[in-house]
Amino acid sequence: MEKMYSEMTEYELKQEIANLREKARKAEQMGMVNEFAVHERKAIMAESYLMNPKDIKDGEIYRLKNEPGTFFRVLYKKGVFAWGYRLNGDGKEEGIPISMLEIEEDESSQ
Repeated sequence: MEKMYSEMTEYELKQEIANLREKARKAEQMGMVNEFAVHERKAIMAESYLMNPKDIKDGEIYRLKNEPGTFFRVLYKKGVFAWGYRLNGDGKEEGIPISMLEIEEDESSQ
């Protein structure tokens, strides 16, 4: 029986992410677009469990990774999902894994 991401250690999560990225790469090379998307999405979910949701602030706007020019306003968080809406989108609320958000490094903490 497979472990849930929430039950995995940091090491196990990193191994899982590497494994999923490799499967995604192979699927992409073989032209299996749907399989590629599934592995890529699973890797994004696993990455979310390596992050601290407290680093994401309600009301803040974040750039979305791998989506140039797309920004997301976080209204609230639930687990490893940020709920809010895309700026310049249709205004509908959606939940996305927190690993999709680009977090700016706080210069005062360096």
